Amino acid sequence: MISVVQRVRSAHVIGGAQEVGRIGAGLLVLVGAVRDDGERDADYLAKRLATLRLFSDDEGRMNLSLRDIDGAVLVVSQFTLAADTHKGRRPSFARAMPPATAERLVTRLVEGIREYGLEVETGSFGAEMQVHLVNDGPVTLLLDSRPPSRVGRPTDPDDA
Repeated sequence: MISVVQRVRSAHVIGGAQEVGRIGAGLLVLVGAVRDDGERDADYLAKRLATLRLFSDDEGRMNLSLRDIDGAVLVVSQFTLAADTHKGRRPSFARAMPPATAERLVTRLVEGIREYGLEVETGSFGAEMQVHLVNDGPVTLLLDSRPPSRVGRPTDPDDA
């Protein structure tokens, strides 16, 4: 699973005309599932998100986790993270997991984060949404549950 993680002071997501999820300080996680992802990938991301030390301590060092600051997580499914943009000008989404399977993995990710005792809000799976956030830092990370050998990206841009 691929995710873009942003440390936020607050974030909310609107689906249609109504708000579907809102958090204060914590992490906004945009997540996409790739065809060969499985439950282990969701479990890995849940643990990483719950335990990563991305929040500043009294000395300004990133030493605190979500649990340390009593933070929350807003998970928003975003299949476009699985896009392949190496050829042509239009992204290919052939690597994206089919929606029904992806939804199960995103649900497992959300449940896994909750098992760490964290508050989790979500967007609406598969819906058009507007995501609003106040980025804190900014601190933005890319997290990929797959080890480098499974990523399938060329090591040299000239190999693409």
